[in-house]
Parts: sequence; structure tokens; C-alpha cells
Amino acid sequence: LDTLTAYENIAFGMKIRKASKKEIDEKAKWAAKILKLEECLKSKPKNLSGGQRQRIALARAMVRNPKCFLMDEPLSNLDAKLRVQMRAEITKLHKRLGTTFIYVTHDQAEAFMLGTRIVAMRHGMIEQAGTPKALYNHPLNTYVASFVGVPPMNLLDAQLTRREKSWYVRVLRTEYPISEKQCAALADSDEGREIRLGIRPVHLLFGDKGIEAEVEYAETTGKEFVVHLQVGDTSVTLVLPGDTPPSKIAKHAKGRLEMQPEYFHLFDKESGKRI
Repeated sequence: LDTLTAYENIAFGMKIRKASKKEIDEKAKWAAKILKLEECLKSKPKNLSGGQRQRIALARAMVRNPKCFLMDEPLSNLDAKLRVQMRAEITKLHKRLGTTFIYVTHDQAEAFMLGTRIVAMRHGMIEQAGTPKALYNHPLNTYVASFVGVPPMNLLDAQLTRREKSWYVRVLRTEYPISEKQCAALADSDEGREIRLGIRPVHLLFGDKGIEAEVEYAETTGKEFVVHLQVGDTSVTLVLPGDTPPSKIAKHAKGRLEMQPEYFHLFDKESGKRI
């Protein structure tokens, strides 16, 4: 509430529930101390930063001793620096209080940094729930596969082939052997089946072996390069170290794309579900 001080905002809910002045004062100061708001308790919201206002909202919830916190994109209106600071504050608060936090966000990086379990949803339905590692390493469908990870997973049209007892996946005019674990999920009727092959940009190599490819453009994060390649009619993204020579990733530079079959993800082409 813009007309109340930070202290009055924190205490508002307790005052409505007719808590004693002593309880209100103790809990308000307790929450303010945890969130480092002591110096701005007499200030009104208009005189506070975005991060301070967000912490006041957290403090107002904390004094109610909730069993669960529901945060609906709490950092969406903050600038990049404040988002980083507030993520750290929320993480520390979660560990200190030991309370369940349900955090709603469209920012997958935020979800991975804060979450111990992630629920990926689409159109109000749960697509997959699990640890961040599970969603990244074993996406259950192409939606989760393409949503989780920065840059997103490459999804390529491919075909299953078989020679004697060995299975292969044909993609970008090349055949690659399929792991024993993936073979166990296949039946005789899957020979010739059209699928979607997923592979993350960090699991691709660009050098002297593999399929001919040409650089379309490269982006840098400082730490690494995100390189976009053209392989025939298909665009592929891969990640290279930040010390990669500029000449190797200049526009129209040519090289060879090498894929690592141990990192393949196989999905049904029609349903998008993991095979």
C-alpha cells in the first residue's frame, strides 16, 4: 500500500487479524532483520527501490508464518542486477525458513537456479515434474526438451534403421549407432520409423570430422560462443569455448559437424513423446 510506511505494510495483515502490538512489533522487526530492511522501515514504497519493495512483500507474508509461499513471477519488473540480488535473497530465505516455496516463472534459468523440483506446464497441464537435472537430461517430450536449456536442444528429423541386430539413426545424411538402452525400447516394427532426434548444443563438436557445415552467425556470452550452423537445409546450434579463434566461427566459415550418439534423445515424430 503506497500510503503506508514499510513497517506499516509489513504489519498490515497482523493488524487486520487483531494481533497484539507487541506481537506485531516483534514479528515485523524479525522479518525486517532477516531481509535487511531495518533502515527503511519508516520509508514509504515510492521512496524505495524495486528490490526493497519486493522484500517488503516477502516480509508481509513471512510474519503470517505460512506453511507455503506462492510467488507469481515476483522478479518480473526488476532490472537484471536486482533480479540477481533478489534470487540470492529468496534462496537464503528458503534455506533459513525451511518452508515450501512455489515459484511461478516463465524464466527457465530462474527456475533452475531456485528450484529443487521443477514442474513444466503447457496450457494448464503438467508436461513433466522432477529435479532440474532430470528435466535437462531426460525430457519426456519435445516440448520439455526444447524449453529446458539455453540455448535450446536441437530437434532434427531422423529415421530409425536396422542392420541385423544393430539399430542406427539416420540424420543429416549420416547413420549413427544407437545405445543399448535406447535399443531396448525399440521393436521390429520400428525399422524405418520417422522420429525427431534431439541433441543439446553442448554435445556437438565443430572441427575436421563429421558432416560438412557452414557458419551462419555466432553470438558470444563472454564465456562461450553460441554458433549457428547451416547443414544442408537444416540449422543447427552448438556451443564452443570463448577462446575459439574468430576465424573458425566467422560468417560463412566452413568446417565439419560431429555428433556424439551417447547424448542422443529419441522422440516420436507425431506425439513428441520420448521413445
